[in-house]
This record gives sequence, C-alpha cells and structure tokens, in this order.
Amino acid sequence: MQTARQRSVTARRRKAEPEGSISLSALRTEAAVCRACPLWRNATRTVFGEGPASARLMFVGEQPGSAEDLAGRPFVGPAGQVFDKALAEARIDRQRQFVTNAVKHFKFERRGKKRIHQRPTADEIAVCRWWLAHEIATVQPRLIVALGASAARAIVGKTVRIGETRGQILTAEASLGGVPILVTVHPSYLLRIPDAAQRRVEFGRFVADLQAAKRHATGASGSGAH
Repeated sequence: MQTARQRSVTARRRKAEPEGSISLSALRTEAAVCRACPLWRNATRTVFGEGPASARLMFVGEQPGSAEDLAGRPFVGPAGQVFDKALAEARIDRQRQFVTNAVKHFKFERRGKKRIHQRPTADEIAVCRWWLAHEIATVQPRLIVALGASAARAIVGKTVRIGETRGQILTAEASLGGVPILVTVHPSYLLRIPDAAQRRVEFGRFVADLQAAKRHATGASGSGAH
C-alpha cells in the first residue's frame, strides 16, 4: 500500500509535462519515494541528480552503480573517478555543473556477495524519464552531455549509436525542451579497455568531448565552466 507521499508522487507523474516551478530539493524528496517501476525494490535508495539549478552543463549517465546506490550520489564509484579526472583535465568544475542519470535506481544481478550491473530496459528508461524531464526543466542547461547510449536514448527518445553521433550536437526531444545535447561515451567504457595505451588514447578523446561541450555551453572563452 502506498503512503500519502507516494500517492502524491503518483498523481504528479500523471501530468505529461514538467511544471517547471518545482525546486530540485522538492524533486529529490519526491523521487526518494518513487515506486513507478520495480527497480526500487532491490536498490538501497533513489540516486537523484546533484548540482546547482544554475548549471550551464548537465551530464546524464545511464544509472547509478553499486557505490552510488550505497552513497546516494551519482558518479562516485570507479567510473565516477574517471569522470572526475576527465573533468579536471577539461578544466570543468564539477561543483558548478548538474550531474544525474537517466535511471535513478541501481539495477543489478546478485552473484554471491557481488552486485553485478544490469543495463536498464527501454521501458525502465521511459518510466524514469519523468524525473529527468523535471531536472532539465528546473536546471535549464545550455547543453546536456549524454554519457553513453542509454542516456542518449532517454534524451533523444530513440536509439542512438555512439560511434555515429559522438561529438555531434543533437537536439533533445521536444518534451525535454529541445535542449542541445552532445553525445559521448560513458566513463565506464574506459575502464573496460584492457590495453593501457589504447585506454590513454580513448581517455584523451573523452576529455576532448568534454572540452567541446564546455565551449558550446560557455562560449569560446570557456570562462563560465571553471
């Protein structure tokens, strides 16, 4: 049985368009009791986005991992460490950007004591898209960086091939405000490259993508991203 707060969240979700006037703190409170899909049952908590409502850049990943699920914050695990290193190389201050995920609960398969990441389905991405739409409507970023195919699908509304669109400026679906987006790889991709030399090359490409995003969002000088 749903609590009064859960019933309130369910009622709000029936509205197709973001109201645009909800604060991030209010959204975070409501998301904490979201029961719109089954993923909440096994996850520790909802992992909502973090960052200022004035952020010019919004970074969207796929879903929280095990470390994020336990900490309640996005991008704090191994992929998050790669992400932070790349941001530093690109001279982007993470504290001044908004960082979130397309799906707000950790989806996994348990193998002994380990929790192995499972990719969210198209339906799970679609259900959680309501929260992402509200984050975008509230922050109103100048550019969204889609980290990986799942994030790009959530924002564009259809399958996106990273190899074909990487580094290009696309447009978010109209229901998400038509914000410009730049597609790149998810930082976890870099962790899966076995060859150290190739990993360095790909890390450099990732940093270049972030630098391109910074230029687009802040202008050629890039002064607003520091």
